[in-house]
Amino acid sequence: MELNLERPLLFFDIESTGLNIASDSIIELCFVKVLPGGERWVKTWRVRPWDYENQCQRPINPSAQAVHGISAEDLTGCPTFYQITDEVVEWLTGSDLAGFNSAKFDLPMLAEEIERVRRYTDKQPAIDLHSMKMVDVQNIFHAMEPRTLKAAYLFYCGLELENAHAAEADTLATYEVLKGQLDRYEGDPRIENNVEKLAKFSTKQRTVDYAGRLTLNDKDEPVISFGKHKGKTAREVYFSEPSYFAWIDNGDFTLDTKRQFAKLKNQYEAEKKAAAAEKKKSTTFVPRTKGYTPFEELGSLFSQEED
Repeated sequence: MELNLERPLLFFDIESTGLNIASDSIIELCFVKVLPGGERWVKTWRVRPWDYENQCQRPINPSAQAVHGISAEDLTGCPTFYQITDEVVEWLTGSDLAGFNSAKFDLPMLAEEIERVRRYTDKQPAIDLHSMKMVDVQNIFHAMEPRTLKAAYLFYCGLELENAHAAEADTLATYEVLKGQLDRYEGDPRIENNVEKLAKFSTKQRTVDYAGRLTLNDKDEPVISFGKHKGKTAREVYFSEPSYFAWIDNGDFTLDTKRQFAKLKNQYEAEKKAAAAEKKKSTTFVPRTKGYTPFEELGSLFSQEED
């Protein structure tokens, strides 16, 4: 079905240096403008991510690069967002917006880049994203195809779930849904009838604690997932601000979270003590012989020369 439009609808997508709206930047931006009547215009920019405060190119987070495959070298010679701002504004003007999950990430990131140009440069882009209508296609998908146990039971088992939200009915339905998933996806290499592989496939984020305050990075290092130290390893935080671990222990966190932080604290303290002991052990100390002074050795040398 063709779109019923009274004014252009601009679909857009962004690739970035990372997922932090405040500290990351756009490195690829695509606009697809659909006009009333169905005519379609497409424009894609590769963008050199610029840190306006430090006047340097912003690095690309390795985890982000692993997803989109764009490296810093790929952006050599590309314009900064400041340099394409006028063209971006021209494309945006008079349009409404659409994207997939764009309301949560792409739109805030685009707005942040425009605000940086306003704050740190001589340009004042004449565009107000807040005044534009935003169609999020992912939200429509989730609303129309609910991801509930009842919906999964109907999809995989072909049955209506009776007595939903009763613990026994929900538990038995979950068992049947898993069997139905294995039947439906039999032969798909991503799904195997093996608990270890199913657990790995069904885990979205590797967490240390059940609340997800600590996650594991690609090096299996515990990483803080929230607050002022978000993205830093727990080890880095312990050695730079050990009081943070006490704050966790005294704060409004789950007991499991506190236990995992305490285990890490004990591990880091043990490593610190072991390193100090090793350093002390490697420092050799030669005691001075009673009555001996360095001048005695010099005296013996002089006497040898006289002989």
